[in-house]
Amino acid sequence: MAQAPEQGWADWIGRAFRLARMAAGAALLTLVALMALWRFAPPISSLMLARYVTGRPVVRDYVALERISPALIASVVMSEDAKFCRHWGVDWQALGEVLDDADEDGPARGASTITMQVVKNLFLWPSRSAIRKGVEIPLALALDFVWPKRRILEVYLNVAEWGPNGIFGAEAAARANFERSAASLTQGQAALMAVALPNPILRRPARPTTRQARLARRLSGRAAGAGPWLDCLK
Repeated sequence: MAQAPEQGWADWIGRAFRLARMAAGAALLTLVALMALWRFAPPISSLMLARYVTGRPVVRDYVALERISPALIASVVMSEDAKFCRHWGVDWQALGEVLDDADEDGPARGASTITMQVVKNLFLWPSRSAIRKGVEIPLALALDFVWPKRRILEVYLNVAEWGPNGIFGAEAAARANFERSAASLTQGQAALMAVALPNPILRRPARPTTRQARLARRLSGRAAGAGPWLDCLK
């Protein structure tokens, strides 16, 4: 006896639901495994992987946080996420302000913490969307729970895109722009590196525009007094 059309649709929907549940479970297990692996091993970002797959160059030399200039650490934290040591992966106040300021076309500015940027760089896709942000937030909370702050910042400073032609991480960027290691950057160079992060393809630390130089001078002052904001990194 042939099945009723309604029964056939119910079976199809049931199978689709089971497959979706299995796919979600596999994705979750993969994320958990990668979080555990990259807690200790040097990770690669989704942008790096895309460049590898398409045969484009990747320039990156992974270095420990101890081999990165304290001036660059302070400059990046104060520029990208001043409350890095005071939240658990998500800056709810900044996120709320963005939502309050959003018009009908969506938010005009972002509220991504360093932890959220690490999640995006390692596990998600680069384009902005409400779906990505909805996935990014719980993953950032989870990452902040299982990784120490020093590890989160170290990974960020090593996987962030920091220039054209596949330059990733502080070490490669410091050598490309100033012909020196990330450990030996001056305060001025560190500030120029930090202000390039929001648009690393167009902003060149070694050849700053007038606006970039002005931003870097302001950031240098903030970074010099950043001590109380960096207590989780001691």
